[in-house]
Amino acid sequence: MSESKDFLRTIVEEDLASGKYQEIHTRFPPEPNGFPHIGHAKSIAINFGIARDYHGRCNLRMDDTNPTTEDTKYVEALKDAVQWLGFEWDNSVRYTSDYFPELYNYAVELIKMGKAYVDSLSEEEIREYRGTVTEPGKRSKYAERSVEENLDLLERMKNGEFKDGEHVLRAKIDMAAANMKMRDPLLYRIRHAHHYRAGDKWHIYPMYDFGHCLSDYIEGITHSICTLEFENNRDIYDWVLDTLGLKSPRPYQHEFARLAINYTVMSKRKLLELVNEGRVSGWDDPRMPTIAGYRRRGYTPESILNFCDQIGIAKANSTVDVSQLEFCIRDDLNTKVPRVMCVLDPLKVTIENYEGAEELDAPYYPHDVPKEGSRKIPFSREIYIERDDFMENPPKGYYRLTPEQPVRLRHAYIITCKEVIKDADGNIIEIKAAYHPDSKSGADTSGIKVKSAIQWVDVEKAKKVELRLYDRLFKDEAPEGLEDINPDSLKVVKNALIEPAVITDKPDERFQFERQGYFYADPIDYTDETPVFNKIVGLKDSWSKKTKAPESATKNERKPQAKKVQIDGEVEPMSEVEQALFDKYTGELKLNSMVADILARDEQLSSFYEEALSINNSPVTIANIVANEVAREFKEKQADELRFDAKQIAELVKMVDDGTISSKIAKQVFEEMSKNGEDPVQIVEAKGLVQISDPSQIAPIIDEVIVKNPDNVEKFKAGNTKLLGFFVGQVLKATGGKANPQVVNELVAEKLK
Repeated sequence: MSESKDFLRTIVEEDLASGKYQEIHTRFPPEPNGFPHIGHAKSIAINFGIARDYHGRCNLRMDDTNPTTEDTKYVEALKDAVQWLGFEWDNSVRYTSDYFPELYNYAVELIKMGKAYVDSLSEEEIREYRGTVTEPGKRSKYAERSVEENLDLLERMKNGEFKDGEHVLRAKIDMAAANMKMRDPLLYRIRHAHHYRAGDKWHIYPMYDFGHCLSDYIEGITHSICTLEFENNRDIYDWVLDTLGLKSPRPYQHEFARLAINYTVMSKRKLLELVNEGRVSGWDDPRMPTIAGYRRRGYTPESILNFCDQIGIAKANSTVDVSQLEFCIRDDLNTKVPRVMCVLDPLKVTIENYEGAEELDAPYYPHDVPKEGSRKIPFSREIYIERDDFMENPPKGYYRLTPEQPVRLRHAYIITCKEVIKDADGNIIEIKAAYHPDSKSGADTSGIKVKSAIQWVDVEKAKKVELRLYDRLFKDEAPEGLEDINPDSLKVVKNALIEPAVITDKPDERFQFERQGYFYADPIDYTDETPVFNKIVGLKDSWSKKTKAPESATKNERKPQAKKVQIDGEVEPMSEVEQALFDKYTGELKLNSMVADILARDEQLSSFYEEALSINNSPVTIANIVANEVAREFKEKQADELRFDAKQIAELVKMVDDGTISSKIAKQVFEEMSKNGEDPVQIVEAKGLVQISDPSQIAPIIDEVIVKNPDNVEKFKAGNTKLLGFFVGQVLKATGGKANPQVVNELVAEKLK
């Protein structure tokens, strides 16, 4: 459970404490008329998350009351989305259409009570009779029909004797109600359309306001959680249940703010327009805000759920910056994926004084990522580098290869340019270079100082790959329609070159292509013969420069800053002071180059880091927290507004280093520190967050997970060893992230032998 309790969880706890409900039962009730998007992910996380946190149940219900727009393909997409995000619904999938007979009987009951009537006004007349916010409405003359006539008409409507729109069933409430939703709302309308499940049996279909509350009641739902646009519908929800006198316990509706993200549209109508107009390749186009789109692009379930957790649950609508979602996927992948080299725009380099060939050992992960793995990188006298990593006439601050300036080849040697070869048009087509044999990475005794390292691949052994470079689908922060589409949202590089181990060894599906971004092997189009990789996200927010505040902004006005989380391929010039810090951080303190770059370039962050380091000599762990969590706070606040200091960060890291808490729990503790300034030790003690490392406590939980997942156990033992991560994740989830991951890994591996 999130340690930061939201208002919905407060309501749930109060209802349990008062005895209003004995068990919490929520539901996720989408209409199956489109593919689920990131907004649905938030609703899934809330409804299933609350049920999980309070040991309750959550239903998946298809609100399939509109036969003209619904389809089984959308049902399957919704089921798939819930499971991909890591949740399981209670029992089988529910369908509102399964309750049609019961809903009809409830409608008959309302008629018999004199609380509903069949109206024969036209749609335009109904709208006219409703009145305005300042003027009461006028009730239809058909409201005076007798109970018998209403029952007869409803039965005939059901049997298909009338045309669409000829009659509707309305509740008889109050045509002068301040809440206009209560002015005799519609309960049923005629639809002569084939229903994908019910077939042609029904010719009338319940309206949302009638079917929803009763479906909740039929299923025993306790908390009907929906988005804020249904706030005024709550009165109808309560009226239907109270008027029918349904016995307790009955459900109550609670609203939260729906998710809105800049540079994004989530209207199903607009998304459908994108698909039908051919502006995207389909619902799973990696630029689409659908869960299928994010999944194909390479987003992980963890990153989506972390995003939902970070933005929280609010009562007022607001727009979230898409860069926060992009930060979450970077943050997730940074500690997971192997680093490899890829060249998008190759320039040939011939190393004239190198003979033969060799294979260089290179780790997949930097020092601060607790994962192991390495590969052999072929090296010979002919290699390719990125074309913009060489400049004949460089500007000041350019630190890559030039005629006068050497550069390091990542994991290999330092090279120096000897000659520039051009074609008849003056275009550079090859570099003649020399390497320094005593400059090999990890054993450099050359004494040559270089200021950057660049990626490269071997000419003979490199593999060709197709890269799909995805960017934001819309260029406008608040897009209205197709006219706001970003024309550069997809660029395809057909003949990029990658080191061979990526294709032959397949160490993962997701990678960081160094200095390029995070990439994912396309799950549909990828083959060993024609590998295709989708760009998930860049190494930093490339849009921040495009949206800078005007120069005329007042001096004291706080300007938004890009999240300094990663560096990308464009090496910006460092000052001498920054370069000295960078060299110290990478050389003496063994920080990876990305984190070192963030700290060295930001005076506030480097000062904060140095102070924390003086208290607790744990350079790598402190650097990661400062470059990520602390940097995020600096973006939002001035230094004097922070609720924590360097001493508290040092104490937090000490608890991680000595095994008192896990890295995951450390992030939760940091969130508390940033909100209330509490001491990290006190937070851990007060909330019982101490890491569980005792095998005798962890083993029974592992046993339970194994018993619950017999199919995956069988698959693991049949050779699918990647499922080890699934079992570890389930154990960590069961302990709320408190179990020591290293201990869990060892115990799970032992038990699955």
